[in-house]
Amino acid sequence: MHEAIIDEKFKRILPALDEIAYNDLEEGILLHGCLIPLVLWNGILIDGYNRYEILKRHNLPFNTISMEFDSRDEVIDWIIEHQIARRNLNPMQLSYYRGYRYNLDKTIGGNRSGKNQYSEVGGQNVTQPKTQSTASKLGEQYNVSSRTIKRDALLATAINKIGETSPETKIDILSGKTRITRKQLKELTGGSEADINDVVTQIVGGTFNNKSTGTGAAPENIQPWEKEFAKMTNDFRQILRAHASTDDTTSVRTALRDYITMLEDLYRNI
Repeated sequence: MHEAIIDEKFKRILPALDEIAYNDLEEGILLHGCLIPLVLWNGILIDGYNRYEILKRHNLPFNTISMEFDSRDEVIDWIIEHQIARRNLNPMQLSYYRGYRYNLDKTIGGNRSGKNQYSEVGGQNVTQPKTQSTASKLGEQYNVSSRTIKRDALLATAINKIGETSPETKIDILSGKTRITRKQLKELTGGSEADINDVVTQIVGGTFNNKSTGTGAAPENIQPWEKEFAKMTNDFRQILRAHASTDDTTSVRTALRDYITMLEDLYRNI
């Protein structure tokens, strides 16, 4: 039994379990124990976050195994490949993870030795023939076309941009709770930070139109108080997330009181 380090970036890559699946997992662990070892890299948990949470809450023993990687990008690449292989992903999640892997492979060179196994063979002062492109290689692995992989890469880029502003919104998009079209995500790929923030604000505030055209275009009849409420709610969620992993309840209570005060002001001004 070990204490594992929780890395929020790694954790947010994983698909969120719905309540039923989480409860089923908890029931199975309570009945049979944790049959699958948790996976660590340099003491950081990279597979088994839900199991670890359940085990710690019930003070149950568990086993771990350690893996070696040369960089965080390689860890993320493994996490994604592992999740695609073992989980029943919905279409949005599958597209996202394929695209995420494509973007990573372009960054880290596609292998663990510094050479790009998907693009070309390395060699100083030696001209080598090109091998398969990254998109073609991943397309064969996942039984889709290289064009699909490249489209997935744009989708993954947009979703990750959204996740930088609001991790919860990213989770909702991947789970299907929030509906946003692939076309809208593609348009956001080249959008500014303001475009991303606008879409997140609309989603959080419940005013996002997933049938709209253009980058993050808001419905014409949106009221000023709706925008204000969405912004306040998004800011408050950011504050709560910042304190989620701490025991500092005083700051959370202060933030909650400030939020209530802002809501009361908004109520009086409508």
